[in-house]
Parts: sequence; C-alpha cells; structure tokens
Amino acid sequence: MEAIAPMEALLADRLPEGAGWQFEPKWDGFRCIAVRDGKEVALWSKSGKPLGRYFPDIVKLAMRLKAKRFVLDGELVIVSGGLMSFDALQLRLHPAASRVSKLAEASPASFIAFDCLAIGSTMLAGKSLAERRAALEKLLAGEDDPHLLLSPVTDDREKALDWLKRSGGALDGVIAKRLDDAYRPSERAMVKVKPKRTADCVVGGFRYASNSNQVGSLLLGLYDDAGLLHHVGFTSSLAKADRVSWTERLEPLIEAPGFTGDAPGGPSRWSTTRSADWQPLLPQIVIEVAYDQVTGGRFRHGTKLVRERPDKAPSQCRCDQLSPPLTPAQLRQLTR
Repeated sequence: MEAIAPMEALLADRLPEGAGWQFEPKWDGFRCIAVRDGKEVALWSKSGKPLGRYFPDIVKLAMRLKAKRFVLDGELVIVSGGLMSFDALQLRLHPAASRVSKLAEASPASFIAFDCLAIGSTMLAGKSLAERRAALEKLLAGEDDPHLLLSPVTDDREKALDWLKRSGGALDGVIAKRLDDAYRPSERAMVKVKPKRTADCVVGGFRYASNSNQVGSLLLGLYDDAGLLHHVGFTSSLAKADRVSWTERLEPLIEAPGFTGDAPGGPSRWSTTRSADWQPLLPQIVIEVAYDQVTGGRFRHGTKLVRERPDKAPSQCRCDQLSPPLTPAQLRQLTR
C-alpha cells in the first residue's frame, strides 16, 4: 500500500468568519493516515514513513473494525497521567520491537479520526468535506473502542474560539476547513490558528559555546522551492544538562555544506567576528521552535526550542512556514 500525502494547512492569526466553515481541534500528536485493505493495515506518517511497526496497538485496532477497507486521516495520541504526551509518542520510535511492544502494552495509543478518504470500494477524497464527515460518522457509529475517537467539530465560530483559548496540553490550536472542499493531498487547503507561532526547522549547523567544547546554539534552516536549505536563524535555548548529549549527537553529523542556500557568514544582520565559526551538518534533525517576528524571511530574534520532530521529514521544513499569517481580507477570500 502506497503512502498518501495528507492535506495541510496555512497559518492564520485568527479564525475565518462567515458561513461554510467547519472548525476542529488541532491535536498535539502524530498525524497519521490509516489504511486497511482486508487483512492488511498500513499507517503512514505526515512525511510518508510507515508507522505500523511503532504502533502495533493501532494496527490491531484497525483490524478490529467492522469495515474491511477504509482510508482514515487522523492523529495518533498517547494519554499519560491523564494528559496527552508527545514525549510518549516519541518513545515509540524505538528500533527494538520488544521495547515498542512493552510501551504499547503499558501506554496504548489512541487514534483520533477526523476525515475519511475511502470506505470499501467508494472513494471519497473527491467529495466535499460535509459528505466525508457524514461517511466518517457512519463508519464509526457502530464501533465501541476506547482508543478509537471521533474528533469533535463545530460550525460555531464562538465555540471554536473557546477551543482556541483552551489550547495547550491536548489541544495545539484550531483547524478551519471549508465544508464544500474536496480532500487535496499535499496542498495547504486548510487554515490553522495556534496560540503561539512555531516553525519546524532543519538543524543545518551549530556553534560551540564560547570557550567550550559543547554545543551552544543550533543553526536553523528551511528549504525553498528549488530545494536549497537557507539559514533562517538560531536557537540557543538548550538546557545546560542537555548540551553534552546534543554535542554527542551532532558531532558525528558534521559534514559540509550544511546550508546549500543562504549560509551563516554571508551578508546578514547576524554578521559578527564569529559568523564563520560554525559547523555544517547533514540535514537529518528536525526541531520545532517558537518565534515572535519574521523579517525578510528570517527570524528577527533568537528562537526557543520547543521539541524535536522525529515524525517530520527535513524536506517538509519549508520557507513558506514563515509567510505572514493570513490577513482578515485574505481569509474572507477563502470563503468565496
């Protein structure tokens, strides 16, 4: 079974107004496309990597459903201590099957479904969201598994705003979708609003801390449409206790060129005597950083490390994440 590229979202600073919108919580988990074809089940990550070996409990869950063939879009989450835990999800990405099995038994994952692309021989991706949602509700109506959840939706903007106020922990924001839209793989055809601005970046290099042999800051990169990795900023918000482990992880990845587009040391507002004093890395590690402002396609200030994103491919870290949030006028255009 081939991977299916999920539909993605544009960042906005406010929820769209007007009729024709459906609002959903944005869950803080791993995006997952779940496919069942008879006795075969495949789970695909946002980056197109197979997730089945890391979530055997979800594979078994899919096999228990009454429907024998389906394609569902949703989110993998793990509840730990009464809260959804992203760290618990990351622990599942372990090379040892025995370790994964123990984790799955101790902290089973759940699948929160929010879209349906196919049921049986009926392909639904080309249908409207309203039709797909009705099909999803029908498919799950006869199921009674505590680890299979139907994501709530509303057409009430005020209710969605209340969800946004409660973002954090389980909720990572709110997603707005047009009820008359078909499913558009790989396209940013939805709108997402988050209480804080974040971006997923490639670690393209690093600098050692002053008078130290430990990593002091990570240099961040994003890809443009030509596939060039551009230096867009840095984060030095590494916990002191983590600097040794970061150094041990990054030094084996040192390899030129690191950045293939704009690189540290070139013309930039960060040019200093230390600008050229950096180590290039193979583009393998993706991290999420929080930032305040963007100027000229770069972070205006240093960023804050939020978390690693092992579920996301470096090639998905693109410059369009730093596009200005949609204005109210642009949002109104989306309703036409």
